[in-house]
Order: sequence, then C-alpha cells, then structure tokens
Amino acid sequence: MNNNHDTEPEVLAETEESGFAVWRSMEEDGYIYHVEMGGITIHLSPEEWEEFAILIRDASG
Repeated sequence: MNNNHDTEPEVLAETEESGFAVWRSMEEDGYIYHVEMGGITIHLSPEEWEEFAILIRDASG
C-alpha cells in the first residue's frame, strides 16, 4: 500500500463514455498498474502489465 500521500497516481489513459481508466501508482517495491472497468479494478505488477498490454494488442488486431 502506498503510504506516501504526496505522490499522485499517474493516469495513463481513460475513456469518457464508459468510465474505463488505466493508471499507475508508486508503491514501496515499484509501480502498480490499475485497470478500472466499471465496478472492477485489476491491480498488476509491471511484468503482469506488459503481458496484459500484449494480450489486448493481440485481441484488437
């Protein structure tokens, strides 16, 4: 958990219509990526984020 309240999360992308968003926050052991889709949020390590990004790219092609 991020105990440094001075660090703002960095929004990487978001949609206006559906309210989807991807953002990252700095934690003690590095960045954690957050994917918000409606009422669901997925929290990913940098390695998981890279694999997820490849999955989405492949699915959209």
